[in-house]
Amino acid sequence: MMDRPIYLDNFSTTSLSPYALSEMTQALSMTGNASSPHVAGARALARINDAREKVADLIGALPVEIFFTSGATEANNLVLRGMACWAKANEPRRRRIIISAIEHKSVLETALSLTSLGFEVVQAPVRRDGLVDPELLSTLVDGQTLLVSLMHVNNETGIVQPIGAAVDIAHGHGALFHCDAAQAVGKLPVDVLELGVDYLSLSAHKCHGPMGIGALYIAADAPKPFTQNIGGGQERGVRSGTEPVPLIVGFGAAAAEARHRLPRDAVHSAQLVTRFLAGLDARHVRYHRVSIGVSTIPGGITLIFPGVCADELVNMVSRELCISTGSACNRGSVQPSYVFTSMGFSKDEANNIIRFSFSRFNTFEDADGAAMILAQAIETV
Repeated sequence: MMDRPIYLDNFSTTSLSPYALSEMTQALSMTGNASSPHVAGARALARINDAREKVADLIGALPVEIFFTSGATEANNLVLRGMACWAKANEPRRRRIIISAIEHKSVLETALSLTSLGFEVVQAPVRRDGLVDPELLSTLVDGQTLLVSLMHVNNETGIVQPIGAAVDIAHGHGALFHCDAAQAVGKLPVDVLELGVDYLSLSAHKCHGPMGIGALYIAADAPKPFTQNIGGGQERGVRSGTEPVPLIVGFGAAAAEARHRLPRDAVHSAQLVTRFLAGLDARHVRYHRVSIGVSTIPGGITLIFPGVCADELVNMVSRELCISTGSACNRGSVQPSYVFTSMGFSKDEANNIIRFSFSRFNTFEDADGAAMILAQAIETV
C-alpha cells in the first residue's frame, strides 16, 4: 500500500493550502472579537476587512458586497429563504422560484421547503449533456417569478452552466438571479459583473481554504435577503453571529492565492486529466465520458465504467485512491444520483459513474498511479 492515498475527490473538498494554514495559524495566536470596542477588536476587524477585500477581488466584487457565512450551504439557504421572506413583505405577487433539476441539495431542498410558505417551485430540466437549455428556461420564467437559481458548475459532473444567458432571461422578466458558484470559484475565472448575477454563493474549502467558512455576494443594487439568524447584527445585519476571524483570514488567503494561480492551476489540472485518461487507455480500461462537447472545470472529469458497480470499485480502492460516486447506498440498495437520472442516464448507467477531480496539489505520478490502481481493481470486479 502507498504511504499516502492519492486524493482525487476535490469536488468534495480540497486540501488546505499551506499559505492559508500559515495565515490562519497567525490569526489563531491573536485574541480579539471584531465587535469589541478596543485595540484587540480593531485588529480582528482589520483582518476581517482585509480578507473581505481579497474574496471580493477574486470574483470582481466590491468588499461591501461580500457577507461571510459558515459555507455555501448557509449562503444558499440565506438567499432562498431570506428572499422568500423579503418577497412576502415587498413583492407579494412574485411567488415563483425556478431552480434546475441538478442543483446541490442545499438549493434543491431549501427551495422545495418554500412551498409551505405558498411559493411555487419549478425545476428546469437539463439536457442529456447536463446543460440547462436557455430556450426552455425562457418558457418557465414569467412576471410572477421572484428568483432563478442556477449553479455555475455541477458538483458531480463539473459541467459549466450558461449563467450569462440565464441571467438575461431572469432579468428580462424582472426576476432576481442567484448562482451557487461553490464549485467554480478558484477554478474558473468568475466575474460577478460580467455574469450579471444578483447573488452568488462561495465556499472556502472548495478552493483550498478552510472548512466552516463561505460567503454570499449580494450586488449593491439587489435587495438584501431577510436575515435568517437573529441576534448580534454582524455582517451588517445580514448574518448574525460572532465572526470566526481565523477561518475568515484563511478564506482570504486562499482567495488571494487562487486569484494569483488561476491560469497556472487550470493548465496543470487539465494536463493531469489528459495523463490520467492516457493511463486508462494504455491499460485498455473501458470507459465513457459523461461530459462530451460541453465545458467543464479544469481537472474535473466524470466517467462511466460499463458493467462496473461504481460503489464497489470505490470501496475496493479506498485505501489507496480517494474518489467518489454520485450514488448513495441505503440499506444495501444503491440509489442512483438524481443528477445523472435528470440527465437521462438509466439507473444501471448511473450506478457505473465515478467522479474524479485533480487539483494544484496533484502530480503526474498521482495521475499515473490512479490509472494503475483503477485498472487493477477493475480486472477483479
